[in-house]
Amino acid sequence: MISGLHLTPIVSLIAGVLILAIPRLLNYIIALYLIVIGLIGLFGR
Repeated sequence: MISGLHLTPIVSLIAGVLILAIPRLLNYIIALYLIVIGLIGLFGR
């Protein structure tokens, strides 16, 4: 089972690479990242 602790760095790395490649995606990437972290926080327990 993948825990939020192991998933967070992977998501962060992917988001960082996408931001470097396509800076216009910054708003969407941040929004998706925050949603994912929120869901992990709510349902990861």
